[in-house]
Amino acid sequence: MNKTIIIGSRGSDLALWQAHFLQQELKDIGYASEIIIIKTQGDKIQHLSLDKLEGKGFFTKEIEDALLNKTIDVAVHSHKDLPTEFTPGLTIAAVSHREDASELIIINKSSADPLKLLQIKENAVVGTSSARRNTQLQFFRPDLQFKDIRGNVPTRIEKLRKGDFDAIVLAFAGVHRLRLNIDDLHVVKVKPQKIVPAPAQGVLAFQCREEDKNVCAILEKINDADVAKTISVERKLMQLFKGGCHMPLGVYCEERNENFNVWIAQADEKGGILKRMFKHTESVEGLAENLFSLLKKENTKRVFISSKPLGNDHYLQVLNNAGCKVQSQSFVDIKRTIID
Repeated sequence: MNKTIIIGSRGSDLALWQAHFLQQELKDIGYASEIIIIKTQGDKIQHLSLDKLEGKGFFTKEIEDALLNKTIDVAVHSHKDLPTEFTPGLTIAAVSHREDASELIIINKSSADPLKLLQIKENAVVGTSSARRNTQLQFFRPDLQFKDIRGNVPTRIEKLRKGDFDAIVLAFAGVHRLRLNIDDLHVVKVKPQKIVPAPAQGVLAFQCREEDKNVCAILEKINDADVAKTISVERKLMQLFKGGCHMPLGVYCEERNENFNVWIAQADEKGGILKRMFKHTESVEGLAENLFSLLKKENTKRVFISSKPLGNDHYLQVLNNAGCKVQSQSFVDIKRTIID
């Protein structure tokens, strides 16, 4: 194939970084390419939060349409933005390596409190339009207030600097890829095992037409098969829950020494009861289906705590959220005695 490969991309700084990354990958294996910028619904409508936008694929539909009408040959997406129901006629021919899937909590220094969990001051206003982030942060810090935020990564950081928020939450991958200077802000990096990321967070998806066998074969040369295996578990679980951008679902799967570890944080609605789960297994075969069954299964376990719970007992909250029937009673009777 000697023709120049046409890459379709959104126009944000991060989307263009992703497109140029693919361009370099193609150049490294001997193929020329050029980039066409396409505006999506998510780019055009900035005054509404994501849960107010209609349909799915807010950042992908127009790019997929360009693929189908052959305006472009390849689309590059942030994989976590893709709907789980693939568009007929299109295929994900390759995925990139995975960037660190951690979350960044970026805090104005005047709103930072190193003594608090997640280092955010009491009753702070946090900017996020993600139901997943909102629900998980509420689980750890019920005092926090949440406010929708839109715009690309640099725009969100500028809104924080202007004082619109005390803190914002962004994917580490985006900030790292853009090499943004945030030294003037207080930054807390939270591992994916604690605040569980969106399925396939940190991974790029390279999409083309199924019928275009030449481009499919080219993209296959840059595919990261190990990453494809782990994110298939994450994406399948999201599909089983019929989830999208609106659903508070975090899934993170990693392979270690030929075994697999999976962390899940899931709620039925934003701010709802959060279920957290960890699974260690030797195979990904049927793993997503098994996890889905466990998460949907009603818990009948009874737990006894030999102490009187505090008003905001985190351990008790975890048990209640897991559906356990909890009974507690203190066996210690403390009396104050005055000795003359």
